[in-house]
Formats: sequence, structure tokens, C-alpha cells
Amino acid sequence: MKKIAIVILNWNGAKLLQQFLPSVLSYSQEATIYVADNASTDESISVLKTQFPSIKIIKNSSNFGFAQGYNECLKFVEEEIYCLVNSDIEVTENWLAPILELFDKNEKVAIIQPKILDFKEKAYFEYAGAGGGFIDRFGYPFCRGRIFDSIEKDNGQYDDVKMIFWASGACFFIRKKVFRELEGFDADFFAHQEEIDLCWRSHNLHYETYYCGFSKVYHLGGGTLSNTNPRKTFLNFRNSLFMLVKNLPTVHLIWILLIRMILDGIAGIQFLFQGKFSHFTAIIKAHFYFYALLVKMFRKRKNNQQSNYYFTTSIIYHYFIKKEKIVVDKFNNSLS
Repeated sequence: MKKIAIVILNWNGAKLLQQFLPSVLSYSQEATIYVADNASTDESISVLKTQFPSIKIIKNSSNFGFAQGYNECLKFVEEEIYCLVNSDIEVTENWLAPILELFDKNEKVAIIQPKILDFKEKAYFEYAGAGGGFIDRFGYPFCRGRIFDSIEKDNGQYDDVKMIFWASGACFFIRKKVFRELEGFDADFFAHQEEIDLCWRSHNLHYETYYCGFSKVYHLGGGTLSNTNPRKTFLNFRNSLFMLVKNLPTVHLIWILLIRMILDGIAGIQFLFQGKFSHFTAIIKAHFYFYALLVKMFRKRKNNQQSNYYFTTSIIYHYFIKKEKIVVDKFNNSLS
């Protein structure tokens, strides 16, 4: 058995598989490659069987989304390290070796992401992950190389290895034993920010998450839901609140949630003034779903929340007030 399993979750992505699987096959000799199919209704399975016969297929019985979809299929994957890769990722030569070296050097390293660049504009970082993820005190995620909608050009500024808070689900490496200890992704999230929640729970158990800039992949992005889709807005706002309830230290939980409610309301008003009515209603819907599941999320809390989860007090303050749109490494870093 090989040490690493590359597992690609697919739903009606036959064209993406045809476009992006060749690079994975060419540059991943160290790994066993799986495609986990979320009950696709297109020709995905026939494409895999006829054009990529060496790839192992795992069939989920329904479209479980990202979170439960991976939870279901990974029950059947026994390699030591899981590499969860979106179907719209192009990998590069020698991309696995630096990741494996980092895992081998430090047993506390549980999760790693590579440098993620934009497939459409390859000189730039890509929105979902870029040079490694962090959150501020209020749970807003951002990345080295991407803060809100400001995306940096890759000039080698993040060609390093650095401890981060969360790794992108677009290309997410995790030790099998840690994934199973954490009982996988939270299926109630369905999709979006479930990887941040998993990294936060890992952090609460004193495992470490790293960015490895010497491994590089290109991400198309928006293959399932684009940034303009109200469904994505709904999932992001709802799941962020879920994550806070599950993982915030008790002493900070109520006041941070109250501030987030206000900030979410401001975001909703902004969408309203922009004429994005469907996104405005998506935020309202997200909050109603959050209230309906609040007790369930609270029951998922553990007693090991860490107070040093955030990178900066408020990324909104840095970005919108101080106009600091790049180079997050200069911020006051409570994780270092």
C-alpha cells in the first residue's frame, strides 16, 4: 500500500475529470488515486472506466455534498495520508514530495495545504486557499495572498513553510488517524467552511496545520458553486456561525456571536444597496437556519477550546479602515 491516497470528490464533473485528471496521473506516482462519486447523473463513471481505468472508483449512494461525501468515501480508504483534491485542480511536477517530507519531519503536523494559484491567471494566487488560511477573532477567514477580494500576484513572497490556522479544502492533506479521531467533517455543513471547522477542532487538540509553498497546484474555482451564487452566500454565512458556536472559548462565545450578528446585518444591507436581493435574502435564511440548529451545534462543543485561534483581532479593521490589503504577515500574529 502506498503512503498517500489522493481522493477526488466528484458530482456531475465528467468534463472536469477529463481536463484535470491527466496532470494528477502524470505527477502522482507516490499515491493511489481514487475518485469518489457523489451519485453523478452525467457520464462521469463511464469516463472514468474508459479513459482512466487505473483510478479506483468509490460510489456514494447520494449527493452528500463535500462534508458527508468525503466522510462516506474515506471509510474505504486506508492509506496513511489523505489528499483531498477538488476535481478542478491541476497539479505540478514533484508536488507531493515536499508535503510528504513535512509530514515525516514532525508528527504533530496533522494538516497541510500547498500553494494554490489561479488556473485562469497562473501568476496570481487563487481565492480558495492562496498561501494558507487564517481567521480573525470574529471568525472571518482570509489567506496569505488573498484578503476578501484582494488577490496578490505570486512573486515568491510565500515560498516558505509556515504554520497556518486552516488549509483549503481545494487541496487538503490530512493524516488518516487525525481525520478519524476528529470523526471527519461536520456533515451538517454540507459544503463550505467545513475544512476550517475541521482545522479548528484539530487546533483544539494541539495538532498543527501547515502551508508548504514548495508544493504548487492550480485551481480553476467555482466548479460547483460560483461566488455569485446565493446558495454559496447562504452556506458561508450559516456555516461560519455554526463554526463559532462549536469552537469559540466559552468566555468569548456570546459577545463575539452578538458582534457577528451585527456585522452580518451590515453585510446584508450592503447587498441590498448593491441590488443583490437574492444574496440579502440568503443571509436572512442563513440566520434562520442557524437559530433552528443552534442547540444541536452547542451540543457539539468540546471542553478543549483554545484562546489562541485568531491571527488578528479584526481583518475588517485592517482591510477597510487601515486599507491594508496585502502581506498579512505584518499583522499582530497571536499564533506565532
